Amino acid sequence: EMSRDFSYEPQDTRQTTPARPARHRGTTPSEVRPSRGSEDARQTERQETRNRDSLKPERLDFPRAYYLRDRAYLLRESEVRTLAELGRFRIVAPADMAKHNYDGDSARMERDLRRLEQQGLIAQKTLEISGKKTLRVAALTKSGKKVLRATDHLPEDQTIYDGIAKPREAKHDADLYRMYHKEAERIEREGGRPARVLLDYELKRDLNRDLAKLGAEKDNQDAKERIAERHGLRTVDGKIPVPDMRIEYETADLELRQRDLELATHHYRPQGLAEKAKAGFSFYSQVEDAPRLRRALDNHDITGEILAL
Repeated sequence: EMSRDFSYEPQDTRQTTPARPARHRGTTPSEVRPSRGSEDARQTERQETRNRDSLKPERLDFPRAYYLRDRAYLLRESEVRTLAELGRFRIVAPADMAKHNYDGDSARMERDLRRLEQQGLIAQKTLEISGKKTLRVAALTKSGKKVLRATDHLPEDQTIYDGIAKPREAKHDADLYRMYHKEAERIEREGGRPARVLLDYELKRDLNRDLAKLGAEKDNQDAKERIAERHGLRTVDGKIPVPDMRIEYETADLELRQRDLELATHHYRPQGLAEKAKAGFSFYSQVEDAPRLRRALDNHDITGEILAL
């Protein structure tokens, strides 16, 4: 496993993709959405949202056709949901997919994965991660990415990933999916609703685009701070730390908020961990890594919670 312990600095780039506002498809941003009349109405809406997210029984989940160019893809609702999970997180371990997307029904998940693979929409690989340990992962193919976008299942501003970019980081990337669901559960317990996920790839791309525009002002700290603030980030010792993941969500009061999460591993240097803590990130780690990471924070007199993955 490679260390992801670093802060982001400007590099030469020609990335010109414009940043789109965070907005969930089918909803109105909280700033302009009419307020509901009562807490009862808000509670009803949250219950309806949970019901929409529940998995339809397999015997009632009939496939429907989605067309891309001259080909029809027959997909069940559960299969579209699986494509969406893979697209949002790049790679997912099927064992985690069964738990979080299939209510623990591994057999149903395996049937869906098999059908999706036969249609050329996903690819599965078993990767060696350390010693004799292996990890089975799944990812969208390029066709899978196009079909997912055609289903209109995700918000338009949700980035969709395909392929396994860095096999050596597969374990770390797959664990991000578990981290997301841990934090999403916390948000939902507080009455909120996750809307969009941004991985570090996207955050760095957008940040780097703006930093590159500084030109001769690239070392101007005031300018850096303004750019960091524009992206909801902070400068720490002249750097702009970037989290592994950002979750944009709607609170119980219909306000749009975000949480920046970092998956810390035993590879992290104390200084790097301290920088990320000062940046305001929430930490998750493997159970076995947590004690050492907590000591590192204590040694830097930093108050920070490290949640078990």
